Amino acid sequence: MIDFTTTTPGRRLSTLSRSVAGRRVIVTGAASGMGRATARVFADEGARVVVADLGTDRVEAVVAEIREAHGDRAALGVVCDVARPDDLARLVQETVAWAGGIDVVINNAGISVRNDCVQEEAEFEELWSRSLDVNVTAQVRLVRYALPHLLASDSARVVNIASTEAVMAMSGLVGYAASKAAVAGLTRSLAVELGPQGVTVNCILPGPIETAMTERFPVDKKKAYARRRVPLGRYGFAEEVAQMTLSLCLPASGYVTGASIPVDGGLTIKHM
Repeated sequence: MIDFTTTTPGRRLSTLSRSVAGRRVIVTGAASGMGRATARVFADEGARVVVADLGTDRVEAVVAEIREAHGDRAALGVVCDVARPDDLARLVQETVAWAGGIDVVINNAGISVRNDCVQEEAEFEELWSRSLDVNVTAQVRLVRYALPHLLASDSARVVNIASTEAVMAMSGLVGYAASKAAVAGLTRSLAVELGPQGVTVNCILPGPIETAMTERFPVDKKKAYARRRVPLGRYGFAEEVAQMTLSLCLPASGYVTGASIPVDGGLTIKHM
């Protein structure tokens, strides 16, 4: 029988690293909500984080808080519109110039706009196209632009943020629901394609989360919805999504790819 009381203190029995220290990470949509929480979580764990989003002031505010906590080398801000291919190419160029490479891409940027089949045609077409451009096309474009650098990494990770709307739907969000389902499909396809080259690609499906996107809903209605639909009985927090994103990017998570993981308090498993 092994006497575990005599085990040498501090001796590790595992071999796979759970550290992202020094990893070069791009986070899109990083100026607020889940993106901001993700940038902060990675910075707290020693990664070098590129904060990419619209709005100079918003980007600089997140960069400033990370640098105040972890030093000037911890974060870089890049103002960009992910729907513009030239902006994404510049994002990759500025990241590589600053950090020397890319190890992790977090495709978090997204929009949710009212979009239904009875809208006037021009309005429907504009909102449908914008939803797909931001929520899914931008993701594959950024992966393509970053791919040469990801292939040079010894622990390349891509995490695409989708939504539980990928597997369930609300009325009036056809563009949003379609784009999020497409993200899940894109994730599987990229995982199959890039797996032989050592790049893992996974997807997170956030459920009802306390972010700027959901703060427009009345508090009492959110509480009632959570009690009725969410087994954990509450909305989630942005950092809870960010922590799952971090977990998928650990060197120790190298055998997880093509997965769509709900972070939804059990929303998608509850029948009634």
